[in-house]
Amino acid sequence: MRIAVMGAGAVGAYFGARFSASGHNVAFLARGAHLDALRREGLRVDSPGGDLRIQNALFTNDPGEVAAVDLILFCVKSYDTDAAVGSLAPMIGSATTILSLQNGVDNADKIAARWGKTRTLAGVVYLGAQLVGPGTIKHSAGGRIVFGEMDGSAGDTTKSIEQALTAAQIPCEISNDIRKAQWRKLLWNAPFCAISCLTRATVKEIIESDSLRKLAVDCMNEVRQAARTQNVDLEPELLDETLTFSKTLSEFKPSMLQDLEARKPLEYEAFNGVVVKLLCRAGKEAPVNQVFYGTLEYLDKKIRGEAAG
Repeated sequence: MRIAVMGAGAVGAYFGARFSASGHNVAFLARGAHLDALRREGLRVDSPGGDLRIQNALFTNDPGEVAAVDLILFCVKSYDTDAAVGSLAPMIGSATTILSLQNGVDNADKIAARWGKTRTLAGVVYLGAQLVGPGTIKHSAGGRIVFGEMDGSAGDTTKSIEQALTAAQIPCEISNDIRKAQWRKLLWNAPFCAISCLTRATVKEIIESDSLRKLAVDCMNEVRQAARTQNVDLEPELLDETLTFSKTLSEFKPSMLQDLEARKPLEYEAFNGVVVKLLCRAGKEAPVNQVFYGTLEYLDKKIRGEAAG
């Protein structure tokens, strides 16, 4: 199978490396110092499940060098989705499938609007991984992908991708309700990413703080209300399940805190902005997410300003 990883950061590089190690022809699209290191030394993945070193692969920033592929792992940050979607054309063939492995609940819709629902799959990733330096990924935990078609069906192409993931030692599951799976992930991302950025706290510190844990629950309740506006019902018991899961993460730093510490732009629009906007459109308020959104917007503008200066 010919595979392109659009956005070979921690998530894309990890899964791309798994595919490459299992014999697939993988092209990694990256940029900056990370791309320079990949071209010079290859991709290194340090993992408790076994380290990987990928050298015989195409590392590029130009989709035109890749040509048509069977599968695109679409792994760019949510704020880059619109621009990246438009650049996929050279890699799209008659049988190309695009699998979004992004945070947020509407990125697959943006892909489908440009390239069609029949070739678009939405995915939810459960992975602890970090870009610790140019060309080097540290995998600490997890690595499962839940994915599915937008309408809940599971055709032959989807099943063949499941088989390819499994053969590459990537745990996976086809979901017949991928939108709910995306909202369940947001139930965690919205509170824990925001709180960690604003307090510089790890997941363990958030869980062990009465005040921060209550703030997380209040945020999750607003996420549940926003999901309901999209006809997605997140049962009340999912809050307790989310907190219980969080206890297993110990000193883990959420992805947005990693971005903040690396002075990279933040995904606050996809995590908190969507909750505010959906509830506002429904005539309701989202006081917790509104505070998160406003303060993270300030931090994001500061980071972008520093980068531009």
